[in-house]
Amino acid sequence: QVQLVESGGGLVQAGGSLRLSCAASARTFTTSAMGWFRQAPGTGRDFVAAVSWSGDSTDYADSVKGRFTISRDNAKNTVYLQMNSLKPEDTAIYYCASRTGPIVKITVESYDYWGQGTQVTVSS
Repeated sequence: QVQLVESGGGLVQAGGSLRLSCAASARTFTTSAMGWFRQAPGTGRDFVAAVSWSGDSTDYADSVKGRFTISRDNAKNTVYLQMNSLKPEDTAIYYCASRTGPIVKITVESYDYWGQGTQVTVSS
């Protein structure tokens, strides 16, 4: 069983920055691709960013390219999402996810374990 715990969410003004962290419990972290997804009220869960097991390969949703950066520290079993130039439409609950495979994937169905989510609210 993999446990994922997100932190770093909060309230920020438009144009500001936040850094989300996701700490994983599993020893398999270093062989697992990791992803961030988000869900706004009344909508489905959408892909935001993903990183391969090594950190060498990443993918981003078009809406966040150039503003968000995903990274990981395998020594700390932690994945990060640096969010800059935040917009009100970035407001959502952000979820960290882990998959039992090393390759980047962008669909919800590709991920096996999920965190509880952290709220990000961007005011205009």
